[in-house]
Amino acid sequence: MSTTDAVEFWDSVYAARPAAGDPRPNARLTEMVTGLPPGDVLDLGCGEGGDALWLAGQGWQVTATDISAVAVERLAALARSHGLGDRVSAVRHDLHTSFPPGRFDLICAHYLHTPLDLDRAAVLRSAAHALRPGGRLLVVDHGSTSPWSWNQDPDLRYPSPQEVAAGIGLTPETWTVERAETPRRIATGPGGRTAEVIDHILLIRRTA
Repeated sequence: MSTTDAVEFWDSVYAARPAAGDPRPNARLTEMVTGLPPGDVLDLGCGEGGDALWLAGQGWQVTATDISAVAVERLAALARSHGLGDRVSAVRHDLHTSFPPGRFDLICAHYLHTPLDLDRAAVLRSAAHALRPGGRLLVVDHGSTSPWSWNQDPDLRYPSPQEVAAGIGLTPETWTVERAETPRRIATGPGGRTAEVIDHILLIRRTA
């Protein structure tokens, strides 16, 4: 599938959803980032914008990117309406042919899954190389299928955090895996429905 097809797909996904007036941040983000000194952060696949807005509210300077122009435009408007327009730069990139420039203290990729073609390992490798020394890459993936997921394939397998780290192929002399965990939590889905889910958490720190 071409980049144009992917853009059209994700634009249609977000256009079909009502705009969220106050999107919530991902639970693992607030858990992992609270206490870190604010700096420059890159949010990969910003979607509804809950993570970007929360990070900006905590004092971070946020670059938020998504393949969908609809998502990016909505986030830019939300940031302005929340008085965070000076802290959030919402930009469109497909991450395959274009990646946000700059160096960052934190890069977040929450549930960067897609039914379309995407070389995720290459994207996360680019992210790791965009870290400043001491910076962290936080990757949070699904480790189980929620009842409301778009993909209910019973044979679907979720790579472990260790497998994701191995796929990125970073040298241990420069990057250190600080956390590779598979915790459970109670998630809330559409209509307030709840279910226990597994998250795969990978936290990598650039040491040099």
